[in-house]
Amino acid sequence: MSENVQHPALDDTVLVRSHEHSQRYLQSLATRHVGTKRGRDSMMAALEEPLSSLGEDPAQVIDLIAEQVEIGMTDCSSPRYFGFVIGGAHPVALAADWLVSTWDQNAGIHAISPFSAAVEEVAAGWLLDLFGLPTDASVGFVTGGQMANFTCLAAARHHVLRAAGWDVELDGLAGAPRVTVVVSEAAHVTIHVALRYLGFGTRSLVQVAADDQGRMSADDLRKALAAVSGPTIICAQAGNVNSGAFDPLREISEIATAAGAWLHVDGAFGLWATASKELAPLVDGIENADSWSTDAHKWLNVPYDSGVAIVRHAADHRAAMSASAAYLIQTSGAERDAIDWVPELSRRARAIPIYATIRSLGRQGIDDLVTRGCARARQMAAALQGDSGVTLLNEIVLNQALLRFDGSDEVTRRVIAGVQNEGTCWVSGTTWQGRAAMRISVTNWATTERDIALSATAVLKVLGAVRGRRGDVNDA
Repeated sequence: MSENVQHPALDDTVLVRSHEHSQRYLQSLATRHVGTKRGRDSMMAALEEPLSSLGEDPAQVIDLIAEQVEIGMTDCSSPRYFGFVIGGAHPVALAADWLVSTWDQNAGIHAISPFSAAVEEVAAGWLLDLFGLPTDASVGFVTGGQMANFTCLAAARHHVLRAAGWDVELDGLAGAPRVTVVVSEAAHVTIHVALRYLGFGTRSLVQVAADDQGRMSADDLRKALAAVSGPTIICAQAGNVNSGAFDPLREISEIATAAGAWLHVDGAFGLWATASKELAPLVDGIENADSWSTDAHKWLNVPYDSGVAIVRHAADHRAAMSASAAYLIQTSGAERDAIDWVPELSRRARAIPIYATIRSLGRQGIDDLVTRGCARARQMAAALQGDSGVTLLNEIVLNQALLRFDGSDEVTRRVIAGVQNEGTCWVSGTTWQGRAAMRISVTNWATTERDIALSATAVLKVLGAVRGRRGDVNDA
């Protein structure tokens, strides 16, 4: 190719424009209206048109996208976003993620990117160290908590059926020994979905009771196991999605060991408590499980596509996931092929932002990140409880607070909707113990005491407005 011919990819005008939009957005996060301002109809009117024959100027397309996102997106990266358990993008994680997109590597096999494979290997070791889990456990970097649960439970399925003399990867589930799967009634929906994907119908699950904080009943687990035999998988939880509560993991692990059952722990955000000296007692016994799932986009504050599946028994993990084909250049030595540990072949180099963030923050920085979020959740609950009509429904053991207003489902739901529309902060609603509740989840690395104070003031102002329209309501 002539040196005078510029490759189209080297025209960085559109990249510069995108960077400018990104910078403006990031610099405005501290003061932005957090919720959406327009809905579907407005977005479709701005974005939908017949597909053109010749295309459009790339810079104008980027400008259009940036313009519409200003009014059509909830700012989940805001330090005053308290809805679902979503962390913001830490600057070093975002910077690393930009590079991942730039390099555009398929991190599925070592032959394509020894760099990505080495990053995964190192990041896996650091995570096991942070979590206090067995150093020889296997780690797969997957899309999110859903696929982390799927991957771990696929390994569990392989293990318990192999012990019963059945090869599920070769022979499927038809005619296989029945596998008993025991879950808590407070299990996260991703557990149920993962089990569906794996061929375990949710109607066949054995469900055990949970207490008023969402913790699995160890006594009910014993009773349930006494009534079954054969291959068994138990799914426990570290961090209830509403209350933040932890199952009694040491007792459950002892019960599982006695029963010869595989114990999986869904630790989507609660597993990060192991990285905090203050919170570590909450996860006592978690190291005795057989598999663990988590999501780094939550408390580590890396961008999405950052789930982590960890399995004590590497051979079972690999047997459940590994793929091979004549055209794939796989290793036979110490090199890591990611496709041995995850469901996908083509995959983003998703471990790079995790590596960058852990290396940048260090052990103490991650401890501070997790501990600080919990402190801010307690601050928010305390500020709101200054109003006698505000009731805290859960024990704040982690970063989750459940609040109810004037003892009324209607008032609570109106306050939630009003806060979302007002825009100072964003909260989500839930149903807890049959009652409507506002759920506060503090996971963002940038949330300050001032963010909480501003947000609490806004919530109480909305509560006052709701009362003014309706009068004090108490239907409970």
